[in-house]
Amino acid sequence: MANPQMVMYDEEFRQINTVLEKLLRESHSKVIFLVDKNGQLISGVGDTEKFDTTSLASLTAGNIAATGGLAKLIGEKEFSILFHEGEKDNLHISIVAGRVILVVIFDSRSSLGLVRLRVKKTSDELTGIFEGLLKKAEEREKQGTSDFPFAEITDDDIDNLFS
Repeated sequence: MANPQMVMYDEEFRQINTVLEKLLRESHSKVIFLVDKNGQLISGVGDTEKFDTTSLASLTAGNIAATGGLAKLIGEKEFSILFHEGEKDNLHISIVAGRVILVVIFDSRSSLGLVRLRVKKTSDELTGIFEGLLKKAEEREKQGTSDFPFAEITDDDIDNLFS
């Protein structure tokens, strides 16, 4: 089936936040963001108020797109994990379920090894949640129902509205 539009339901959003909060605790990280590949922030946990989340989300998606281009140049599909080391803070970026980007910001209270270990487990949990969302979207599509409030509006309806 073609890639159906996915809608985030409250139940799955809570599940995602629970998984991210667990990762935050277990990896001793400062903050964690989940971003879609279009650069939209899905969720964030930890010290999120210290960040311009809109810029972080769009720059992260751009980073993934740029390194995807590099990967193709050397014959790879994509680089699924990126790591940036700074003086005080480090960034671990990974692609989850081929759809979203998990961003973990951590400092010297943690280590790259611990973050990678915990991210792997978290990625599996998040993949399960997103697979469930995809199944819901496919079922709704098969039933001919939509979660989008304007799905039934046609171009003619819009033209009539503004005529």
